[in-house]
Amino acid sequence: MSSCAPQSESVPQTPNVVFILVDDLGLVDLGITGSEFYETPNIDRLAREGMIFTQGYAASRVCSPSRASIMTGKFTARHGITDWIGAPSGENWRKLNRHDKLLPADYIHSLSKKDITIAEALKENGYTTFFAGKWHLGDEGSYPEDHGFDINKGGWDKGSPIGGFYSPWTNPSLPNKQNGENLSMRLAKETAEFILQNKDTAFFAFLSFYAVHAPIQTTESKWQHYRDKAEEMGIQDQGYQMEGVLPIRTVQDNPIYAGLVESMDDAVGEVLDALRRSGLEKNTIVVFTSDNGGVASGDNFATSNLPLRGGKGYQYEGGIREPFFIKVPWLNINGAKNDQPVIGTDFYPTILDLANIPLKPEQHRDGISLRPILEGKEFNEDRALYWHYPHYGNQGGQPSSIIRKGDWKLIHYWEDGREELYHLPSDITENSNVIEINQQLAAELSNQLLEWLMEVGAKTPKLDPEYDADLAQKRKERIVNEMLPRLEKERINYLSKDFKPNADWWGSKGTTD
Repeated sequence: MSSCAPQSESVPQTPNVVFILVDDLGLVDLGITGSEFYETPNIDRLAREGMIFTQGYAASRVCSPSRASIMTGKFTARHGITDWIGAPSGENWRKLNRHDKLLPADYIHSLSKKDITIAEALKENGYTTFFAGKWHLGDEGSYPEDHGFDINKGGWDKGSPIGGFYSPWTNPSLPNKQNGENLSMRLAKETAEFILQNKDTAFFAFLSFYAVHAPIQTTESKWQHYRDKAEEMGIQDQGYQMEGVLPIRTVQDNPIYAGLVESMDDAVGEVLDALRRSGLEKNTIVVFTSDNGGVASGDNFATSNLPLRGGKGYQYEGGIREPFFIKVPWLNINGAKNDQPVIGTDFYPTILDLANIPLKPEQHRDGISLRPILEGKEFNEDRALYWHYPHYGNQGGQPSSIIRKGDWKLIHYWEDGREELYHLPSDITENSNVIEINQQLAAELSNQLLEWLMEVGAKTPKLDPEYDADLAQKRKERIVNEMLPRLEKERINYLSKDFKPNADWWGSKGTTD
């Protein structure tokens, strides 16, 4: 459904745009989207001032592909960056001793210069462009400044904060200023300064947090707050269960991660306050989303995405369904919810459309403008959404491709060609594979998916001739017998009253929160 959104008196011809992208934030990692543990007042307020797309998706289950899709308006199989840049593929995969059936497909390792990014499109139309934070779309020569951004603060080839979230960190594009400074707040302050310095020109500011990616770190005071809150809510005996090949977190009670989320929310508040102070709030579009699902398995096992199944790296909704908010201040949206399936490729044409710039359909080929929805107009777009991940995730996801059309989602697995079909409105948990009773529909969706992949030249994984089923089974047994109990012990340790990670709490001591 969509709500009527009458325009206010003043509609800017060249509105400013602030795009906020969070790394690894799950759909239910916010108060506004259902978390009872994490506290995110600034983001919640932003969502209530804009439109909440309840079925918003990232274009991939991991970071680099999703980010490339935002920048180009193309699905991952089309632009070719199908895994996080730096992940091994082909025979190099064996070095990880995972003992998997397939050798992951090769993929492109940098954003193509042939693509016109959203930053370049806006720059062509007089916008000053700014980037702060995580890039992870190529090595030197393929940094933000090589793809349309006038200013780059902190964007380089690395996908995580080298040195952690408290200064001193290692980042050639973001010099250290003060020991103990919080990285998320620093990026927000750089963005706020850019906004204030460019208040008399049209600007596009892209704030791309390294948070809430690992390493999971916070201050002692934030840890204490959430540790006490977890105790008040009641600490559960178990926090994990097995999902496929790895354990997966089933409760939100990690006080370290909660503090990291709150610090990111504090930083969002800094940017929103800068818009208010500068008098630009009424003519600035603000977008908020994440690049993939919350890390429930693998990495730091930080959060739970329930009721969604899976998380980052997984083919299920927990890996790809995201917070997806768009605030257009001259439209009286006020937290209206819309359940049209939308995806990260839609941001590109939507921003151009709202900025009254001609669309570039040959560029953003897999995106559509959401302006009609935002304006409360009828919108009946019967399209298919596609995901292609011919890789094994660090988090336990399997090489697979997905099509969603209407209410239906079909997953094609590359290990053995099996498929799963889910009716999402009645089964958001994806626990009921209904392919046997919907064989004709499944066949139609499967054919459409495989034909599209062939049309765009998608690369697929290959069987590993050195695959050893016995070694794979032994690895799985170690995970169940050793990793799972270790994770439960770590979880209780984080919640113990005398928990202390190190002497200075990851370098944050001596600073304010």
